[in-house]
Amino acid sequence: MLELYQFESSSFAEKIRLILDYKQVPYRKVEVTPGVGQVEVFQLSGQRQVPVLKDGEQVIPDSTAIALHLEKAFPERALLPTESKQKGLCLALESWADEAIAPKARVVMVGAFKQHPNFRTALLPSFTPAPLRSLVGALPGDLLNLVGTGVGFGPEDIKVATAGLRQDLEALVLMLQTSPYLLGDQPTLADFAVAAATMYLKFPTAQYVELPEGIGGKGVPGIADVPEYKAFFDWRDRLYAEFRTARTNVPPAASSASGPTPISID
Repeated sequence: MLELYQFESSSFAEKIRLILDYKQVPYRKVEVTPGVGQVEVFQLSGQRQVPVLKDGEQVIPDSTAIALHLEKAFPERALLPTESKQKGLCLALESWADEAIAPKARVVMVGAFKQHPNFRTALLPSFTPAPLRSLVGALPGDLLNLVGTGVGFGPEDIKVATAGLRQDLEALVLMLQTSPYLLGDQPTLADFAVAAATMYLKFPTAQYVELPEGIGGKGVPGIADVPEYKAFFDWRDRLYAEFRTARTNVPPAASSASGPTPISID
């Protein structure tokens, strides 16, 4: 069986989980413990990032390389259009999702975590003691801004990322006005890359990944609640409902770690 080395909260791992579910390929998740677990990933693949797919003796790092491997190994329910221009557009949209949308989404999510106490506490596991929940919610945003400044998560970084992300979402809404998927009547790699890249802007209602109870349907204030983007998030949720397997039917992760999985910002 395929083994997917992952962080549960990684949008790039989520892209591969979406593709595996779409292609209806069984797999086993191997949750990587940040830090010490990445040493094993390095020994396995020569680099520390996830996702990494192990298919028999083959070890494939990088979500795009994994997607192309899966397309070749499991050609049913194709990810790539056959017509040259459509295929080129598909690959360009996937690169846009990975290299532009996902990084900006990560920054604005961290910005919401810092500035909105309700969003911050909503991401805590349900078993978090009330005193700790109150402490996390009470942390001043200015203090958290100071921590983020210099590492790409300061106020100006968040402002720029938010503006860019709004433009991206406007473009996606326009693309989806005349077809059910980004490139026509069938989903492609582009759809799954975009859906995964935006998952942490507004969480799907159903539980697809390990997140606190009650977080479904919530998201980044100023993005998730903007009426102009509703059509996009409705499309994203429909894609999930059609092709992603809910957690109750997904094989459990193989991991020696205990406790909740944090939202990844690496």
